[in-house]
Amino acid sequence: MSNTETEKRIKVNGTELFVRDTGEEDLPVVLALHSLFLDGRMFEGFKDAAAGRYRVIRPDFRGQGRSAAAEGDFIHLDTVTADVIALAEALGLKRVHLLVQSMGGDVGFRVAVARPALVKSMIVLGSSACSEPADQLAVFREWVDNVGRQGFVGDVLQETMEIMFGVTTRNDPAKQDIVKLWESRIAEVPKTLRPAMAGVIERGTAVHLLPQISVPVFIVSGEEDKPRPVPWQDEMAEHLPNATLWRLEKIGHSPILEAPDVVLPRLLDFLDGVERSGPGTDDS
Repeated sequence: MSNTETEKRIKVNGTELFVRDTGEEDLPVVLALHSLFLDGRMFEGFKDAAAGRYRVIRPDFRGQGRSAAAEGDFIHLDTVTADVIALAEALGLKRVHLLVQSMGGDVGFRVAVARPALVKSMIVLGSSACSEPADQLAVFREWVDNVGRQGFVGDVLQETMEIMFGVTTRNDPAKQDIVKLWESRIAEVPKTLRPAMAGVIERGTAVHLLPQISVPVFIVSGEEDKPRPVPWQDEMAEHLPNATLWRLEKIGHSPILEAPDVVLPRLLDFLDGVERSGPGTDDS
């Protein structure tokens, strides 16, 4: 069993994805799909907590992180979904737990419906399944254009931080290290993120897909989640046949970063429960 994470570039579906992989072939697999503005590094704490229990694979999406830059002005979520499915095939993955945050959830639901045999369970953090309301969509379109012109600086960077982290977290002296770390990382994101941003805000609804997802789903919802608010997450839970909803007070859009001491043990407990109860626990 390997305990050293590798970093590799894998060509799939007409692009090249940057992938971090702990590589243990004898452990159940967690495929972690990140949020827009962040990248696979957001699951670093989970990877460490899961060491020796789960193989953790962390790709960066097309046009994001260290994956190949996008071609064109728009990356459709169906394209990103096809990328993830092709990556699973390239790595020989038969069954995976999906650990998804925000945009990762948008992709994860589509993967689960397109390839139901691939998905053993889902953990959904700070996500939803509905489309953007028209009034908010207009605001976000302007925001995307601003990023395309100037990148993540000044007011654009501040707005992004207000979206990604709850107000309590941003004002908590004990959490300034994680807030400042991700502020610096987001500030480094190039203007070329614009096509990925456009794809997410124009994503359309996936609510109609949710009843088709029968695997166990653990939803982690922050009361202060600004871009994916509580009613959207309640709607998601109502339409998933086998969902459990856990709501956190004083937490925003990124629970796994804002409250890792509380969140990580619960995620692992959920995964352990699925592994104990379901068949195929030795699949990779």
